Amino acid sequence: MQGKSKKSLTCLGGAFTTFVVGLLLNGHSIAQQAAMMNPGLVGRDQTEAIRINEAIFQATGFGNTTMVVTPDGNVIIDTSLIVNAPRHKRLLQAEDDGPVKYIILTHAHGDHTGGVNAWREEGTEIIAQDEHYEFVNYQNRLKGMFSQRNAAQFPSLNVVQLSELEIAEGVDNFGADIVPTIMFDEEYDFELGGVEFNVLHTPGETYDHLSVWIPKYRAAFVGDNFYTSFPNMYTLRGTKPRWALDYVDSINRILSLNPEILIPSHGDAIIGEQQIERELTRYRDAILFVHDKTVLGMNQGKDVHTLMAEISLPSDLDIGEGYGRISWSVRGIYENYMGWFDGNPTSMFSTPVDDAYPQLVELAGGAEAVAMLAEAQIESGDLELALHSADIALRAEPKNIRALQARLAAFKALLAASDNSNEAGWLGFGVRESQAALDSVLSP
Repeated sequence: MQGKSKKSLTCLGGAFTTFVVGLLLNGHSIAQQAAMMNPGLVGRDQTEAIRINEAIFQATGFGNTTMVVTPDGNVIIDTSLIVNAPRHKRLLQAEDDGPVKYIILTHAHGDHTGGVNAWREEGTEIIAQDEHYEFVNYQNRLKGMFSQRNAAQFPSLNVVQLSELEIAEGVDNFGADIVPTIMFDEEYDFELGGVEFNVLHTPGETYDHLSVWIPKYRAAFVGDNFYTSFPNMYTLRGTKPRWALDYVDSINRILSLNPEILIPSHGDAIIGEQQIERELTRYRDAILFVHDKTVLGMNQGKDVHTLMAEISLPSDLDIGEGYGRISWSVRGIYENYMGWFDGNPTSMFSTPVDDAYPQLVELAGGAEAVAMLAEAQIESGDLELALHSADIALRAEPKNIRALQARLAAFKALLAASDNSNEAGWLGFGVRESQAALDSVLSP
C-alpha cells in the first residue's frame, strides 16, 4: 500500500509532498498507537495475579477481573472480555481454586461480562442491578450498529458484524439473554464465609452501574466510575446519555464510606484512605466543573461548538484525557440536556448541509481547488479544517485523488499526535477507510 500511496503523490505540491511522504514513511509514531487501539494487548504479559491484600486478587486486562477469597468460596467481581477470561481464570485460580459462589457485574459492558461463562459453575449466583435488563436489551436492540462501531474502533478484536440477512430479520426489542440470577434496586447485601458484601447502585458509566463495598477490608470496587483519565461521559461508539450528576452522586456515596482500598475495573488499585479521598474528590470536582461550565454557557446562549473549544480544566483539576475527552463530554452534556436541535431553524429539515457542498465546490473552482485548500490547511497545521475541506471536495467528487490524499494525510497526522485511546481508534478507522478508497481509485 505504501508504494501506491507514494506514487500518487506526484501530482502534489512540493511542500505538501514532503509532509505526506514523511507521514507515510514514519511508521513509528503510528505504531505507538497500536496498543491503544488493541484492547487485547492490555495485561497479556501478566504472569501472576496481583495481591491487593490477603483476600483480594486481581488479573489485569481491558477490564480487570477481581477475586475475593473467603473460607466458604470465592466472589468474582467483573469478568473482562471473553478473550481475557481463560488467562484471568488461570492466574486467579493459581491463588485460590475454591468454588465460585457469586459473580458480581458492575455493569453490562462486554469488557465486564465477557467471561461470565468461563467462571460460572453449578449454583453460582450472578448479581446485577435492575437496570441491567433494559441495558442489555438496548445493546441487543442496536447490535447491528454497535457491531459496526466496535469493528471500526477495535479492529483487533475481530468483531463479527451482522449480515444483511440478520439485519433484515427485523428489530428484536426485548430479546437479550438475561444472565443474572439476582437483581436489585438500590442495595443488595449478602454474607459469605464471614465476609459481608454490600452491593450498591451507583449510576454513572451506565444506568445499571453498581459498586461493591466490603466493610471488613474497607474495600470499594467502583467499576468504571473512576479511572486515571477524565471519564468517557460520551463514548464515540454511541451510548445512552451518561449524566454528569449521576457520577457526582455515586462518587459521593463511595467517599462517604471512607474506603482504605479503591479498586477500579480499569487500572490499578489505590491504597490509603487519604490518597483515595484526594483522588476521588479531584475526579468528582473535575466532572462537576465541566458540567457547571457547560450549563452556564448554555444559559448564556453559547452554541455547543463554542463551549467545546472554550471549556478546559484548571490545573488543579487536570486529571488527563487519555480515555475521555472534555470536549466530547461538553457536547454530551449539552445534547443530553437539549437534544439534537441546535436552535437554527435550518436544522429542522431532512436535507443535510452536505447536500449543498457540490454546488459550492463548483463555485469554488471544482474539487481539485478545494483539495488544494485542504493541502494548504495541512501545511499550516489546521488538520481539523483540512478534514472538513477534503470531505467537502469528496462530497462533490468522491474519487478525487487529491482530496483522498489530503484526507488520508490529515488523519495520519492527527493519529500520530493523539494521546487518547478512543480518539486513536477512530482516527485509525479514518486512515484505513481513506487508504482503501484511495487504493480503489488508483488500482480499480
